[in-house]
Amino acid sequence: MRNVYWKLYAATRLTFTMGLIRSLLIKLKLADLSADRTPISVMLLDDDERRHRWFVKRFAGDAIDIAANVEDAKAFLAEGSYDAIFLDHDLLPHHYETNDHDDYHQTGFEVAKWLTENPSLQRAATIIVHTRNADAAIPMVKLLRESGRSVEYCAFPMLDLKIKNYWKR
Repeated sequence: MRNVYWKLYAATRLTFTMGLIRSLLIKLKLADLSADRTPISVMLLDDDERRHRWFVKRFAGDAIDIAANVEDAKAFLAEGSYDAIFLDHDLLPHHYETNDHDDYHQTGFEVAKWLTENPSLQRAATIIVHTRNADAAIPMVKLLRESGRSVEYCAFPMLDLKIKNYWKR
């Protein structure tokens, strides 16, 4: 019986000592706290090729499909399965100037509407509306939330921080 107590005492002391050493290494910023995550699948809708490169860099090591228009985005979303979906609203040059146009079928809003009309698709995906056009983003977010989607708006300048917080490497 004494041998069992001795083993229990030794194990407890070792665990305590290891915990103390780990805490000290963390305080001194010598411990590696990073954790690898498994690759994720990303779908991006954006017309700007500079942003395409930006996303490819941010999601290096992940699978990323890039659509520059509504039809390509719908095709990707119908065929694939994604962990993250990034939707831009303004996909044509004149969309940048005003929201007063009659071609909403060529904006990210059309993809948001299409997702709500196809409730079985991409249910588990986190959707981020990343347009600079906040006036157009809010109706997209509202529509997707009303259909039970996990969605939020993030202005593009803040997107890097959002990605780092959601999908840490």
